[in-house]
Amino acid sequence: PSWYRRVFAQAALWGHIVPWTFSRGTMAPRSAPSLRGRLPWLLLCTEVICVLIFAFLPFETTSSEDAYITLYAPFQDVTVMMFFGFGFLFAFFRRYGFSSIAFNLLLAAVGIQWVLIMDAIMLRYQSGALVINIMSVLTAVMSIVTVLISAGALLGKLNPAQLVFMTIIEVTAFTLNRWIITHILKIANHICMMYGPIFGAYFGLAISWLHHQPILHKEIKKEKATSEPISELFSMLGTLFLWMYWPSFNSILIENTQDKRSAVFNTYYALSVSAVTAFSVSAMSNKRGKLNKTHIRNATLAGGVTVSFSAYMIKVPWIAMLLGLLAGMISLLGFKSIQGCLNSVFHIHDTSGVHSTFGLPGVLGAIAHVVLLLTADWNQFTSLAYQALVLVGCIGLTLFLSIGVGVITGLFLKIKLWKAPQEWNYFNDQAFWEFPHLAHKL
Repeated sequence: PSWYRRVFAQAALWGHIVPWTFSRGTMAPRSAPSLRGRLPWLLLCTEVICVLIFAFLPFETTSSEDAYITLYAPFQDVTVMMFFGFGFLFAFFRRYGFSSIAFNLLLAAVGIQWVLIMDAIMLRYQSGALVINIMSVLTAVMSIVTVLISAGALLGKLNPAQLVFMTIIEVTAFTLNRWIITHILKIANHICMMYGPIFGAYFGLAISWLHHQPILHKEIKKEKATSEPISELFSMLGTLFLWMYWPSFNSILIENTQDKRSAVFNTYYALSVSAVTAFSVSAMSNKRGKLNKTHIRNATLAGGVTVSFSAYMIKVPWIAMLLGLLAGMISLLGFKSIQGCLNSVFHIHDTSGVHSTFGLPGVLGAIAHVVLLLTADWNQFTSLAYQALVLVGCIGLTLFLSIGVGVITGLFLKIKLWKAPQEWNYFNDQAFWEFPHLAHKL
């Protein structure tokens, strides 16, 4: 009958504009739950709490003109990394690019405020006052790398209210991790900050494990969890900014001028070698000798992550270059083999491959730091062995806190109150944003 054909013609139109709508036999479009009842109130409550804390706790703002002039330029480099670099790095999905960039801004803005408070309470309490200075703001900006990496592992699978809650918990846990490492284990501040990529990667993976979907619907994987040339180009742009400014991230907290210079040089050595390794191994591992865009935009950063722990103490370039080579290879190994194993065996879906980009290279760098410390001076092996043992403890502590708190946070995020996106709303900007031109077509 004609009415029958008209119904299915309309259904085909809906299926074209909003794919996978009818994948489970329903005749109505599946929209995401409204954020109105959760996100605005969560953000407002967070801001009210921050304002009240700053209003009633005894904060003291200090500044040194020399420190400000010295730190402001590299501080801007790190800021560009967090807001621009990570925002565009994870904008590779063709239907989730706007959410990737905008939610990156939201999480960074919330995280910086909360880290300022936690850092002042745990690490900068002096003479009855909580001290805030240029180093506090710099530390806050660097600390949010944990949140942005975790968000990459969960990209497209949580709503912004869940991500904001995750941000508050994660930066609090990472600040606690820093307090234990600096005040109890007596490790330098610039080293403890380098555990951030490891913490963020495994925190995100722990939450992803609890939010695993056994099999993503083939329509979703085909239509949404894919990229297009323009989204890949934006993602590569993020990689370039992170690549250029990673030497500032590795060196900005180092006080000794010679060590800072070594950190900058060695980071460039490692980044250059890991970039070349990414191109080489990517083409070598492809049956037709083609380059893989995912390999290039991620494995090129692995050298900077690996060398971050020991860049200040490396005296000869070949060691940094060797670390860059190993980092590039282990990152590509992660993408080729380990990432699929995580998904199929351990039920951990790592959306952006942060385990291969930041997790594995970070652990490799932490282990390399222990080895380099042990071999730095054989005449002081006993004292260095104790320091190396402490560093091994720092690795274990970081992994334990990140995975443990990540699991607990993931359990809270599974509460129905959050109204998490369902499978058919994954990787889709339309679940959270207004698109008037599409609404008009519908």
